[in-house]
Amino acid sequence: MGTYKRVLLKLSGEALMGNLAYGIDPQVVEAIAAEVAEVVRAGIETAIVVGAGNIFRGIKGSAAGMDRATADYIGMIATVMNAMTLQDCLERIGIPTRVQTAIAMQEVAEPYIRRRAIRHLEKNRVVIFGAGSGNPFFTTDTTAALRAAEINAEVVFKATKVDGIYDSDPKINPDARRYRTLTYGHVLQHDLKVMDSTAIALCKDNHIPIMVFDLSTAGNIQRALMGESIGTIVGESFDVS
Repeated sequence: MGTYKRVLLKLSGEALMGNLAYGIDPQVVEAIAAEVAEVVRAGIETAIVVGAGNIFRGIKGSAAGMDRATADYIGMIATVMNAMTLQDCLERIGIPTRVQTAIAMQEVAEPYIRRRAIRHLEKNRVVIFGAGSGNPFFTTDTTAALRAAEINAEVVFKATKVDGIYDSDPKINPDARRYRTLTYGHVLQHDLKVMDSTAIALCKDNHIPIMVFDLSTAGNIQRALMGESIGTIVGESFDVS
């Protein structure tokens, strides 16, 4: 596939949790930071969107009786904790990093300003987008698609706990088949749980491919961002395979 110039990496909050029941596993974050560092040192401009499922998930708060918008705002704030943790790990190994938030937190992070984010990337700084899109009812997957379009990223990498997209849940069905390539339309039509439908539609409308890959395999972030074909790629005109 060749090497990319500018990419966006989507990390779930759960990815930072490792095998813990809650919170952030420092060793996992350090391992992620080390792989991102190699990519940045290779000259690939890298932006990151982080979720907050390891700390607080808005939709679960809503299900427990909380006002949905309030629950989502709490989840957005939790993403900033993850973003700052990842920033700290990256800067400790010599990678200049900026956190930009969609909710103003000027004492700890920059506000999200598109042109400034692009300028940081051009200077080979990692930009971590926190606080989601700043709007309730939108997921951090949608934020990843939105920010990728805004910064003209060539691809969205979705790091998950499985090695791609399957036709059924591989944990339940041992005969589940992993797709190598998929079209956006197939993902939307069959409601495959890759990213939410808004995120898929945004990527489709802006011609941004999505690669879904397994974060737990050491070296996979580096492999994916350096252009190796791993996991499942969602794009415009693939045969379903």
